[in-house]
Amino acid sequence: MTEQPVIPDGTPSNRPATDDSQLVSPSSDLDLRGRHPRPQLIRPNRWWSLDGQWSFTFDDGDVGLAEHWYAPHRAAGFAQTIEVPFPPESAASGIGDNDDHAALWYRRSFQVPLGLGSDRLLLHFGAVDYECDVWLNGQHAARHEGGQTPFSVDVTDLVNSSGSANGEHVLVVRATDDRTDVEQPRGKQDWQPEQHVIWYRRTSGIWRTVWLEQVPALRVQSVQWLPDVPEARVRARIRLTGNAPTATKIRISIADGDNELGQVEYALVGKMLEADIPIPALRNGQAYESLLWTPGSPHLLEVRVQLLVAGSVVDDIESYLGLRSVAVSGGELLLNGRPFRMRAVLEQGYWPESHLTPPSLAALKAEVELTKSLGFNAVRIHQKVEDPRFLYWCDVLGLAVWGETAAAYQFSDVAISQLTREWIDIVRRDISHPSIIVWVPFNESWGVPHIATDAAQQAFTRGLADLTRALDPTRPVISNDGWEHTASDLLTVHDYADTGAVLTERYADDGAVSRTVAGFSPAHGRRTWVGPQDAPAPTCFSRPMANGAVAGSMAGSLPPSDCWPEKLPVLLTEFGGISYDPAVAEGSWGYSTASSAADLAARLTDLLAAVHASSALKGFCYTQLTDTGLETNGLCDENRVPKLPIATIREIIAG
Repeated sequence: MTEQPVIPDGTPSNRPATDDSQLVSPSSDLDLRGRHPRPQLIRPNRWWSLDGQWSFTFDDGDVGLAEHWYAPHRAAGFAQTIEVPFPPESAASGIGDNDDHAALWYRRSFQVPLGLGSDRLLLHFGAVDYECDVWLNGQHAARHEGGQTPFSVDVTDLVNSSGSANGEHVLVVRATDDRTDVEQPRGKQDWQPEQHVIWYRRTSGIWRTVWLEQVPALRVQSVQWLPDVPEARVRARIRLTGNAPTATKIRISIADGDNELGQVEYALVGKMLEADIPIPALRNGQAYESLLWTPGSPHLLEVRVQLLVAGSVVDDIESYLGLRSVAVSGGELLLNGRPFRMRAVLEQGYWPESHLTPPSLAALKAEVELTKSLGFNAVRIHQKVEDPRFLYWCDVLGLAVWGETAAAYQFSDVAISQLTREWIDIVRRDISHPSIIVWVPFNESWGVPHIATDAAQQAFTRGLADLTRALDPTRPVISNDGWEHTASDLLTVHDYADTGAVLTERYADDGAVSRTVAGFSPAHGRRTWVGPQDAPAPTCFSRPMANGAVAGSMAGSLPPSDCWPEKLPVLLTEFGGISYDPAVAEGSWGYSTASSAADLAARLTDLLAAVHASSALKGFCYTQLTDTGLETNGLCDENRVPKLPIATIREIIAG
């Protein structure tokens, strides 16, 4: 298959620009950042989407490598057509095949729409699940492992070596995703042939956008923004692609609309700049709060980064940031120094027609709008790393995020390596989004099933929690959400009690919570806190945060009530899960079941009233936003239609 050239700003070449049903349509109400695959590092008019129709084939005999299917002349072997970036298991891809296949092969051709000159051409993949190889014009260009993280490759030399930089170039991708491999981080993608209980169908191969970017040879590779509100500054981390030559400078400007808040210019040696940008306006104690980001007032600032060599601008990028602080102190989760009562909902980011890929970019914005309309001020992304454009809309529209990742199911040295490597890339990718307020590398002991007694599994969760703090010292970290904490900054519990009376008994006040979280939980029969069996008698301690506040944490093996509530806020981060499925589909599932819409409303009211009445809980996360697979315990069905009037749900959730 031969496609026409792509055109600037993300429009795919092989479909009408008026078709806003597709993932990259520019004709919807989305702004440039809402369409750009990397909203916090944009070079306008220098990127092009490769999404759309690709040639495709399964390789059940796994013979493609030996037979050189990556060769440019092998086009005839790709018999099917797939819509990228939808996974082949999904109906939206045009394939809709959930069977096991040894390998997936993709092929398309493209032209470079502009002359490169001295510039370079980058090929970006948003995510390919799980392992993939990339060839351009028959030459191997990249290999990547990790189903949720982006990767890029400089293909300039492969383009130029074909004879014409503006000629036709053949791109081939081979992907593998072993359903039975429980060492790889897979989240809730089912390892069984058919989806069952809380697991849903797989998302394999290319499942996020593929795009090209024209860039200067010496350029900004990444930016990170870490606000420090009490100190009236922003810590900037900027990395280049190579060592800076003599007389290289970086100029950073931060503006609030037309009002410039700060500008700095630093001489650069090497390839990394870490420096503070003063924000004098934050020192005005009567006016600074108007600059801060909160879910109720999601204020964002414009950032421009220019790379200069001998006085000339060689790279010019656009970004944005939000000024806010997150801390834990005095038994409270603090946002901008004030208690933040979290009203969150569990979000799995799964659509029946397109699986983990949203059916359109507009669907990402709509998901945030829906969540806020139901009365929530936060969302817990569950067993998935969301698209940066979803996080962009959380930043813009005001929705706090708990950043989680997909878990492996087996504990091994391979699983440790794969999850750690992927988690590092996740934190690096998303660290600058002000909406993310908490990191969650583990959930309910998934991948560490014997954490209660296995010192190695305890060490892994403590180590990954501390690694997260090393990468990002500005946010709290949950070492193992819901169960068997080892080194968390918040004490989070999961409890699917089906009546408000039970929740009241367990969480009404400090005394009730202390009894509930000490020893074995009455909700799930596991300890809330565990640690090394041979550790000395542990004590509470406080960890300084970059913004000057305090994050509570613990070490060792003790009931958390020994230190709570002075150090650790307690949050109910999974509860509810009421199933209501008028169609009573076979296999539909929930933690409890409502018989009618009125019964659903009554049950919701009963549970939420108990949670709101608690003087001890500092926030909650309701399970869940939408029906997902066989789970029919969503507040909305799988098509995002609320099961009760929006106003009714909002009143119940907001209390």
